[in-house]
Amino acid sequence: MTYPPIMHRPAFEAFVRTLPAATIVHQWRDDSVAKVGGKIFCLLDRDPGEIWLKVPDMSFDLMIEMDGIRPAPYFARAGWVAISHESALGEDDLRAYITEAHRLVASKLSRRLRSELGLDAP
Repeated sequence: MTYPPIMHRPAFEAFVRTLPAATIVHQWRDDSVAKVGGKIFCLLDRDPGEIWLKVPDMSFDLMIEMDGIRPAPYFARAGWVAISHESALGEDDLRAYITEAHRLVASKLSRRLRSELGLDAP
């Protein structure tokens, strides 16, 4: 099975950078970690090739029942899933979940920080 392009570092990082005030850092095992306002909203775990991201509580319970998706190690208690290339989700689905993770985390930032980052558009 081939990986959806978004699961490769260049495509993942390029997409994340299209989201408002999103940044990428390489940390831990040189994973691509996406942040907004200094808070992580998703990451590309290059080994074993998974996208880890924050999802709404209801989605978490449903998603971890799907093949190729599991609770994200260390992050599951905060509602994160790890989506492998073996899941049935396509590239458009992955992009939508990354966008939602960004929105969820950005919405928890302080009003002042959201304003500084230009996230509270009129």
